[in-house]
Amino acid sequence: MTSQTRARAAIILAAGQGTRMKSPLPKVLHPVAHRAMLDHAIDAAEGMGCERIVVVVGNHSPEVRAHVVKRLGEAAIAVQDPPLGTGHAVRAAEQALAGFDGEVVVTYGDVPLLKAGDIAPVFNADGVTVIGFEARDPGAYGRLILDGDALLAITEAKEASAEVLAVTACNSGVMAAPAALLFSLLADVTNDNAKGEYYLTDVVELARKGGHPTRAVFAAEDAVMGVNSQAELAQAEALFQQVQRETFLAAGVTMSAPDTVHFAWDTQVGGGTVIEPFVVFGPGAVIDGGARIRSFSHIEGALVGPGAEIGPYARLRPGADLAEGVKIGNFVEVKNVAMAKGAKANHLSYLGDGAVGAGANIGAGTIFCNYDGFNKARTEIGAGAFVGSNSSLVAPVHIGDGALIASGSVVTEDVPADALAFGRARQTIKTDAAAAFRETAKAKKAAAKAAQSKSESSK
Repeated sequence: MTSQTRARAAIILAAGQGTRMKSPLPKVLHPVAHRAMLDHAIDAAEGMGCERIVVVVGNHSPEVRAHVVKRLGEAAIAVQDPPLGTGHAVRAAEQALAGFDGEVVVTYGDVPLLKAGDIAPVFNADGVTVIGFEARDPGAYGRLILDGDALLAITEAKEASAEVLAVTACNSGVMAAPAALLFSLLADVTNDNAKGEYYLTDVVELARKGGHPTRAVFAAEDAVMGVNSQAELAQAEALFQQVQRETFLAAGVTMSAPDTVHFAWDTQVGGGTVIEPFVVFGPGAVIDGGARIRSFSHIEGALVGPGAEIGPYARLRPGADLAEGVKIGNFVEVKNVAMAKGAKANHLSYLGDGAVGAGANIGAGTIFCNYDGFNKARTEIGAGAFVGSNSSLVAPVHIGDGALIASGSVVTEDVPADALAFGRARQTIKTDAAAAFRETAKAKKAAAKAAQSKSESSK
């Protein structure tokens, strides 16, 4: 059987306590590009076609366990307790992979930038393969001693000679081998070292002694970056954003200040889109080509059609579905509303739960009153309708095609097509009443001041 036809599995190590993060949130659940680091690792495993994925967790982090169970199910859980090193962590997954006959790759839940394409070369071998990288500053990394692509040894920096310390090829920790071989070798790993732990790297020496091939493949240093602190998390975020920006620029997206634009892990932007400075994309944003996203806008879970213009200072929340040519202006928030071709809401409005027909115009200060404290209801506005400024539409309510809502109206009933609706009190004018009010107020204020002065003089 060729290596291409072998089944694949992944063991993702996520049992570390992450104390250097100094956060109540478990380390592997910290997000990069609005996605937990652990999910990035799972994405990579799925991208490689791994039919089995096991995540090794610790009893100290029930949140991590719950996160994995929600995404992969209970069968994906293996527990390392107590933590006794990387080799011990991988052995904790052995029972979860019982009966699996294929290749296994060991990855890490705190390495969010490693993609399926970076990992895939570790497969395709009958022995042990590790991913290495050329380090800019090798420092405390374990060194790979190589003969061509054959891996002779992994030497820890603290045990290395001056000659070995000069080597810049370093160990990422990612390793693959046939399942039966990997667990057989791990059974022979001892904890005869200063920390009393079982090291996964010892597998290389044991494999060579057993006559099994050992080799190294290489990935970019940034791809294998592990995150152990808030500073490193910020660095990983910056690296992710850099790649996203370069990808979109190459695809024809115009950004005059790309360093100020923040993308989520799944942002989609079509060529010909213009993104102005200081725009933030949350998860689930899809922008068709030819749209313009103006400065200081925030878009999450929304679809933006071709030729649409968003912002500046606009917020699109999940469920916003904007067709071709829609305009959403400054300080307008849209949530769970479908807006048909050419509809507009240019100023200071909240549109929540509903639909807006083609060519309809929503005036400044309009509010879709969608929540009564218990339930959400919809506001539906027909094609070509005009909603005057400072109108409140109390859902559920339907405004017909071509209808006109007078400014300042509170609309609580459906409005037929082409009708004109007023929902405001009649204006009353009392001549000179303002002047009389001011004079009365002044007199009351003077009387109060005099009474206070008299009270103080009698003490």
